Amino acid sequence: MPSDNAPTPLPDVPIRIKRLPNSGGLPLPAYATDGAAGMDIVAAESLTLRPGARAAVATGIALAIPAGWEVQVRPRSGLALKNGITCLNTPGTIDSDYRGEVKVILANLSDEYFEVKRGERIAQLVPAQVQRALLIEVEELDDTKRGSGGFGSTGR
Repeated sequence: MPSDNAPTPLPDVPIRIKRLPNSGGLPLPAYATDGAAGMDIVAAESLTLRPGARAAVATGIALAIPAGWEVQVRPRSGLALKNGITCLNTPGTIDSDYRGEVKVILANLSDEYFEVKRGERIAQLVPAQVQRALLIEVEELDDTKRGSGGFGSTGR
């Protein structure tokens, strides 16, 4: 029986998706389980990534993301752990006004060649709301205990 304290799920955000000519026979991005945060997306091409190489891998889809939203591109943990394959620029952002083909920037961090196979799950897509900032230029900023210390300056 569900708990009375269970959070109410947010409504799904409608994202229009277009299959491109190179998408023939490929599945659309989909959630693998009911609790998955990301939709698995597959490669629309086959290629070989040599050790240390990177490539923008075609997916065969384009998206129309609603204003106020983005879609984040994130690595798949299994590819990262088992093969040393990850996404660069992580999380990558697909902006709401972009209408081109979604490509995933894969990098091979291993010492072995890696074959990306057409139809292989290569990344996850996670929709997220966007909060834009209003920058206000000032002459001085308020002081804090941390101040301008960064990159490990907190000792943690």
